[in-house]
Amino acid sequence: MKYFIVPLVVVFFFSCGKKETFKPRDFSEVEIEHLMQDSLLNVRAIEIDSSKSLGFATSNGEFGGTVADFKGEKAIVNTKLKHDTIIPNFRALGVTNRAVFIFSISTPALLYKVTHDSINLVYQENHPKAFYDSMDFWNNQEGIAIGDSTDGCLSVIITRDGGNTWSKLPCDELPKGLENEGAFAASDTNIAIIGDNTWVATTAGRVYYSPDKGETWEVYDTPIIKEQETEGIYSIDFYDELNGFAIGGDYTKPNENTANKIRTTDGGKTWKIVADGMNPGYRSCVQYIPNRKGKELVAIGFKGIDYSNDSGNSWKHLSDEGFYTIRFLNDSIAYAAGKGRVSKLIFREKKDRDY
Repeated sequence: MKYFIVPLVVVFFFSCGKKETFKPRDFSEVEIEHLMQDSLLNVRAIEIDSSKSLGFATSNGEFGGTVADFKGEKAIVNTKLKHDTIIPNFRALGVTNRAVFIFSISTPALLYKVTHDSINLVYQENHPKAFYDSMDFWNNQEGIAIGDSTDGCLSVIITRDGGNTWSKLPCDELPKGLENEGAFAASDTNIAIIGDNTWVATTAGRVYYSPDKGETWEVYDTPIIKEQETEGIYSIDFYDELNGFAIGGDYTKPNENTANKIRTTDGGKTWKIVADGMNPGYRSCVQYIPNRKGKELVAIGFKGIDYSNDSGNSWKHLSDEGFYTIRFLNDSIAYAAGKGRVSKLIFREKKDRDY
């Protein structure tokens, strides 16, 4: 019997131990470091690559990224592109471990693949209604970009060969689009990807869903405000396969906060309005903070920066500093960009200042 005593004691010790619970933080301030400022700068497309560097593309045909030297981190413009006499208005950017992809919005819609030694135009669309809004990648070989409806359905193009070629899905492979349904090219966050799962948010307040990297699709309605052409979902993000959040409103009435924030806990099949009649109002981008159990989110727009630590039920306004889009580097540092600036944001709890 003596051989069973130690195992039993061990089991009893661990079974009676206190179970550690997750405690959301309570950010109270955000420190903003401007890495690049230029009154002509207008940035809505950013992404963090595998080396933890930021890439960005501008509405004036430029693209660049962050670099570090002995003076610290800064952002620089690397190249300005021109297609014949056209200066591309870039609103979408995607990255793989081999290339950066930048996509302009309207006719001709121009998609470039950029590597360390080449810049190639890999897709061009001349449809008179062409208008592309967002791009993302499932992996280093497969990616997707979406745009406004043409010929009765949402515009969806997909690559399966690392971005060398792109094919547009025919309308019979997509849900029927609503009249004038599209997406807002406000922050390059109309697409959310978790594994093979893909969600696309539209101006009509609908969410398109594919479980298999764009092979098949279905569409779900949401209760977000969407009656006017300036209303709808502006940004969507998912923390995992079940929990997602979307934000929008009306950029022409940015203080209105009715029915502009919605959440799902079943993978996008159903959505409920949260924080109704509570700030923030219109925001162009929302992102989950990584590794925080889906509790912490940041919403950003030209009216400022807001933070939630209860899955979006309530929000705290952290700054009036305006941005269009944000991406998190880790659970407290992010990059953001907007009109006239590319910046680094450091989120802090009040107690952080007491050390």
